Amino acid sequence: MIKSVTIGEEIAVTTKNKIGILADASVIMANNGINIEGLLGYEAGPTAKLLFITDGNLRVLNELRKKKYKTIKETEVVVVELDNKPGAMKVVATELKNNKIDIRYVYITSPYRCESSRMILQTSDNEKTMSLLSKFVE
Repeated sequence: MIKSVTIGEEIAVTTKNKIGILADASVIMANNGINIEGLLGYEAGPTAKLLFITDGNLRVLNELRKKKYKTIKETEVVVVELDNKPGAMKVVATELKNNKIDIRYVYITSPYRCESSRMILQTSDNEKTMSLLSKFVE
């Protein structure tokens, strides 16, 4: 059920929560030919947080800094490509539970009616997570 497991880099942007933050970030990326491959966005009181997986993180970081975004960082994540069918996530979640690895956050991108989906994980031990899940790659 697992097709691949890799270590990736995610861009985390924390900014004042206001209408249009996602639109502004989307314009920056589109205008620079950067594809967003995964995205999680949420509000946390007066702040907003956007987590991006892109095909051009270095360009994204440079462009966001030019636009005066101050709280930007790259974070290591585990990227798991899964079969897009019932039970695929169970394999990942159960293996991490059994090995006492804390999932700090997770999100999944699953294109409609596609054969695979992508799970993005930030864990207490990304290297061990990758090693454990690699045993299940088909």
